[in-house]
Amino acid sequence: MTIPRILVIMGSGETAPTMVPTHRLISRMLPTNARATLLDTPYGFQENAPELASKAVEYFNTSINMKLDVAGLTQLVETDALTVERGLQLVADAHYVFAGPGSPTYALRQWSGSPLAGLLVKKLRDGGVVTFASAAALTLGRYTLPVYEIYKAGANPYWLEGLNILGEIGVNAVVIPHYNNAEGGHHDTRFCYMGERRLSVMETELPDDVYVLGVDEHTGIMLDLDANSATVVGKGVVSLRLRGTTTEIASGEVFSIDRLRNPWSDAVASTVAAIPSSVPTAVETVDSNLRQATDRLNDAFAAALTEGNADAAARAALELDDAIAGWSADTLQSTDAEYARSVLRSMVTRLAGAATGGLRDPREVVGPFVQILLDLRAQVRADKRFDLSDMIRDRFAEINVEVRDTPQGVEWGFRQED
Repeated sequence: MTIPRILVIMGSGETAPTMVPTHRLISRMLPTNARATLLDTPYGFQENAPELASKAVEYFNTSINMKLDVAGLTQLVETDALTVERGLQLVADAHYVFAGPGSPTYALRQWSGSPLAGLLVKKLRDGGVVTFASAAALTLGRYTLPVYEIYKAGANPYWLEGLNILGEIGVNAVVIPHYNNAEGGHHDTRFCYMGERRLSVMETELPDDVYVLGVDEHTGIMLDLDANSATVVGKGVVSLRLRGTTTEIASGEVFSIDRLRNPWSDAVASTVAAIPSSVPTAVETVDSNLRQATDRLNDAFAAALTEGNADAAARAALELDDAIAGWSADTLQSTDAEYARSVLRSMVTRLAGAATGGLRDPREVVGPFVQILLDLRAQVRADKRFDLSDMIRDRFAEINVEVRDTPQGVEWGFRQED
């Protein structure tokens, strides 16, 4: 099987459910025994680097059905030569190289003087997939935005020399992920937390032939070098910003990579969606983040209870449990995870309350509700979520329902009042 030559740039969400379809599309283009390697350098300075690597490995294993090796290149400068050589060999042998969050400045400092950039270029020349997201994506262009130093430490805006992997395929741009970021609320955090004011200043410092390639959060652009085509995937848009003038390319659009090589040409721009690509468009995922999924499922749960639809209520609760697991690898979702767990606990409590509200024939009417909770209990126990299992047990006790695990299965009944 011929190995495709593909460069994927993701704005964020690289280990979130939103980008699962894109990863799966890529995996289907590779041999069944394809080797994938996580380039863990960008977050190598963090104390929880091993945990972040483990989450990425689990994400690829469960969501993509792909084994992901960890390069172990968190500190190329300080690590012994043999460890570095082993990590670089994993990158060299991989059909699929993946890198994501962290600090672009730290990554560039570690990669400086190493053969890493050459290995990535060779992969795109001879066959292989390189997927860089978030912080790693910032390093792909001719220049790199030192986001931590500017946004967090207050440095005056400036550019660093990038890996310029894009330059090797004729694209003279700087990559800015998190392009549509809105975390700032009342202050502008678009353009990877730079905002319009700072980006406008930085843009004037770029050479005339360098432009900004912006990729929204939970969005990606797949560059198929064999087909000379680019496909926008995910939920948002890709932006070509030429000295303040921006052209947006929507998810699902396919166009010639020549448009990225010469974005100032109207002739090239007119070829949008006219060139077939070997990369199919990913199916859009409904939710952009765990909080959005939680609110949607909470609304569905409440509507199901209002309608007396016990099965739909249980499905909403179980789907929320799945969503919590699905978003667990996304490092930006920790606060949302706490919120989602609190809503799931509320669902369990409301289900228990609904089971006893205004019922005349307890065994007949309560039975379906009890069974829903028992099914939910079995699921969370299987997932080793014993905190939720204990909560369900306690709610049963509060409504005088006794649950017994027997060799024949789970049995339940009403506890007799003393």
